[in-house]
Amino acid sequence: MADWNGVSDVWLARLLGALAGASVSLVYMLPKSAQEAAIRFLTGLACGLVFGGPAGLWLSRKLEIAPALSASEMLLTGSAAASLGAWWGLGAIARLADRLGRGTPNGR
Repeated sequence: MADWNGVSDVWLARLLGALAGASVSLVYMLPKSAQEAAIRFLTGLACGLVFGGPAGLWLSRKLEIAPALSASEMLLTGSAAASLGAWWGLGAIARLADRLGRGTPNGR
């Protein structure tokens, strides 16, 4: 029989990190609408779950703290960072597109 405890711990760390990153990002700069909030939250959650491991490993090595962190801490931190980063990227692109789309024909 397979031992699923390790797998559930990994996914729990990823999920908690992604939820934390997505939640903090929504509180940090409030979205303009409920639709924008839902899209950015789900994008942050997905990115945190997918890229949490590589982001946590990269961050811990870049900060030279990898030996001091457990695998769960790396996943939690990486998922939160990836989630927050995805939100900022999506939010910046959406706001830039909004500004560019509101321009008048004379370039203002």
